Amino acid sequence: MTAPADLPADLSADATVDLNADLGEEVTDDAALLAVVTSANVACGYHAGSRVVMRAVCAEAARLGVAIGAQVSYADREHFGRVARDVAFEVLAQQVADQVGTLTDIAVSEGAVVGYLKPHGALYHRVRDDAEQAAAVLAGAGHLPVLGQPGALLDRAAATGRATYLEGFADRAYRGDRLVPRDEPGALVEGEEAIAAQAVTLAVRVDSVCVHGDSPRAVAAARAVRRALEEAGYVLAAPW
Repeated sequence: MTAPADLPADLSADATVDLNADLGEEVTDDAALLAVVTSANVACGYHAGSRVVMRAVCAEAARLGVAIGAQVSYADREHFGRVARDVAFEVLAQQVADQVGTLTDIAVSEGAVVGYLKPHGALYHRVRDDAEQAAAVLAGAGHLPVLGQPGALLDRAAATGRATYLEGFADRAYRGDRLVPRDEPGALVEGEEAIAAQAVTLAVRVDSVCVHGDSPRAVAAARAVRRALEEAGYVLAAPW
């Protein structure tokens, strides 16, 4: 699989790009990833993580100057937030507000701030097409900038004057501008060299490149991506 050819191109990009990863999920070496990325999508307890884990990630992120984002999810620890849920608007908005509020309190206590919002898993994909669920996420997220794929969430956020940032995945295969579902063959890009090459291809079209933190080789992949982006002339920095 190749990188998406029809993601919106930004040929006026100033050669600065963000590198983000999912952290606080208790499945990878958070400290090692934080030494590589510029933004950390921190699990807020609904699909993974805990207050203790959130605090450890926020403290290290603050020490290293890594931006902190709220990685909000459906309340679904059993399936790691990867099963779509039909949640009423008011309930989902409150769940998002709870997650953002919890992480914000912890981040502030560690001398940091929550700089942006990124949905996780099934919610991430649902709010691309479901305007009501997208609106609920935004309602619960205050005025945080939003990181995601093209679609309802970013469109609704931009319509209200909220800052939006486009994301691309270095370690996931695309079909057009959509990710190949995880349960299909070839959904994952395998090998650090291939992941790094896709990151460089994506960087001209997106604001932030993601390397998933829940894979066994996440740290090695992130290091390869960072090295490839810097060799291609990019400055790595968080935009929020």
